Amino acid sequence: MQSDFLTTILEKKRKEIEEARKKVPARELRARAEERTVRRSFFGHLQAPGTHGANIIAEIKRGSPSRGKIRESLDPAQYARLYEEGGAAAISVLTDQTFFFGSFEDLRRAREATRLPVLRKDFILSSYQIYESCALGADAVLLIVRALASEQLKDHLQLCTELQLDVLVEVHSEAELEGATRAGARLIGINNRDLTSFKTDIQTSMRMVRLLQADQVAVAESGIRTRKQVEELLQAGIWNFLIGESLVRAEDPSLFLRELLGQADDTL
Repeated sequence: MQSDFLTTILEKKRKEIEEARKKVPARELRARAEERTVRRSFFGHLQAPGTHGANIIAEIKRGSPSRGKIRESLDPAQYARLYEEGGAAAISVLTDQTFFFGSFEDLRRAREATRLPVLRKDFILSSYQIYESCALGADAVLLIVRALASEQLKDHLQLCTELQLDVLVEVHSEAELEGATRAGARLIGINNRDLTSFKTDIQTSMRMVRLLQADQVAVAESGIRTRKQVEELLQAGIWNFLIGESLVRAEDPSLFLRELLGQADDTL
């Protein structure tokens, strides 16, 4: 794979979308999405600090381009239950198959197994995928500012509002944050990982959270592995954390979640 991971991923994703359109026409997918009535509030679980002072979006992640296969054979339903038991505020499910080894079935099974809201984490480039996400049962979607033109981002946010889907808008730089703010994004995912090189630095979140507007809520993404890091980010003004790899690698994900929340000695 070439050094610019994101470019490679997006090229593949565009081809996948075209293939999907041939199998299920957009009008059919839109009808399915508009028929859906049950939603769980993703933003509602994150807009204020939780019982333990922090909210963790626990991710179901089989692998990644930078790490390869992490736990390819995991059971998404089992992990969803363990995450809920451990105190997660929400669940994120990677549905990209080519680079992250995920699937739509992972999302369906995870959501059926838990009462928590579920984020579809993928590379959303088209309104087709937003209808697709809604039809799959996602409560929220990820939109990556770097992957979208400014008008696309604005239009996708509007469509999500119409479909009652919450949106986590991901940024990595000051310029991307400005674009997200202009588009009206409220839930801002600050990705500590540079999607060009896949290098990670949690100082990115600590630096950028100061630039958010008063009505915006931050989520620190990537590279969070210890309670100490959580505490440092809490002190910086971030109370939401999207954590994947370290949870999936943990021998006991539920216990590890409680440790990250500072509640390891609690009994369930």
